[in-house]
Amino acid sequence: MMGSPFKLVFYASSDSIAEVAARHAYHRVEVLNEMMSDYRDGSEINRLSATAGSGQWVPVSKELFEILEVSNDVSAKTDGVFDATLGPVVQMWRRATRKSTLPGRAEIDSARSKTGYKKMELDPVGQKVLLKQKGMRLDIGGLGKGFAAEEAIQVLRGYGITSAMMDAGGKIVLTNPPPGSEGWQINISNGNDSLETLTLSNVSLATSGPTYRYMEHQGVRYSHIVDPKTGIGLLFHVRTTVIAPNGTISDALATAFSVAGIKKSKSYARRFPGCRVWLVEQRGGKTVQWNSINRNRK
Repeated sequence: MMGSPFKLVFYASSDSIAEVAARHAYHRVEVLNEMMSDYRDGSEINRLSATAGSGQWVPVSKELFEILEVSNDVSAKTDGVFDATLGPVVQMWRRATRKSTLPGRAEIDSARSKTGYKKMELDPVGQKVLLKQKGMRLDIGGLGKGFAAEEAIQVLRGYGITSAMMDAGGKIVLTNPPPGSEGWQINISNGNDSLETLTLSNVSLATSGPTYRYMEHQGVRYSHIVDPKTGIGLLFHVRTTVIAPNGTISDALATAFSVAGIKKSKSYARRFPGCRVWLVEQRGGKTVQWNSINRNRK
């Protein structure tokens, strides 16, 4: 779902409870996918995007409003390197990837002109959203899987399940350790090699990188992660892992820090208490790493 495999591991008191809990947890993800997928014509998020530029304040579901609130908060704290209004640019790159053609400058500028998180206003009292400019299109792929993983874990808690892991395509939410252990064993890699195994519990983490999703044109690899300021897929990013208290936040920050790069991410990370980051870049033929996960910095 949401373009990624979802894996659920948990410990329950009986087979019957486990079966029902798993079914309902996955159903919760399916419901969220129906609401928030920009691939589905009738999804709630696409119906909202269709009102862009109409001047209409649109009532939305609690879930969609919550995820847009988180998105705008992360956007504001990272100077717009994360942006849920990047839909027109993302659509452009999807077409380019399918056709194996690089968008021209005019096409990129046209798509970027329809983006900008400040062009989206939120009314928390009425739970309404206003998209100011015609042609805007929302894309919450940068934090949707983390949100869905958190929601699935909440379903399990309703069944009294306190030891669980939901892995939504590298966006992972962890609760209490498995019985008899100190924590969940989570492997950190650079996409090819294992670098470190962490023992974690009651945290969330997300990993982003162009290992599987990218476009190559004339020997240049463009990541599926797009810089809102240029409208172009990242060229230097290799891998980002973020550990945070919440799955939605860790997912969004993995994208944001990937775009920001090491220097700016060191500053932005201070704005998110409890956040730890591991970021790898390739610049000038050299691999550069910043690692606050084990408190070593390079």
